[in-house]
Amino acid sequence: MTRILGIDPGSRVTGYGIIDLAGQQIRYVASGCIRTVGDSLAERLGIIFSGVSSIIQEYLPQEMAIERVFMNKNADSALKLGQARGAAICASVSRDVPVDEYAAREIKQAIVGNGGATKEQLQHMICVLLSLQKKPQSDAADALGVAVCHGHQRETRQRMAVARSLHGEGRS
Repeated sequence: MTRILGIDPGSRVTGYGIIDLAGQQIRYVASGCIRTVGDSLAERLGIIFSGVSSIIQEYLPQEMAIERVFMNKNADSALKLGQARGAAICASVSRDVPVDEYAAREIKQAIVGNGGATKEQLQHMICVLLSLQKKPQSDAADALGVAVCHGHQRETRQRMAVARSLHGEGRS
């Protein structure tokens, strides 16, 4: 079994979602949001770092996946988002938890089957895939989506590695 922490970074609200993956079976463990306070970006980044560190300490994930920054019209927002990602990644790396990154379209494609899916569609599919009775908050649902996407990608990479080894690829 592998425990995966998914992160949906934000400078004001960072969503997190934790799943357990055992073969094709995915089980919900926890989700929520790290809400930052304070006027200074440095304070908010410190809260994200501490929050992700606490989550890692409590739930002991073996892997972390995080959404990649996409460039939007507001460069300042993209920079803050990148710094929030950096704080979360540093928390993970400082605790020897490997990190993978996924684009938003890639996550939506893996969860909904459509890279242009809405947040509501992603939230709905997360409830279906994880058998949740109640919709998680939007940022937490996005983070669970990151974790599930990573789980799917991880399984695919493992199957491909087995197939290559069976067919003799990579041998000298």
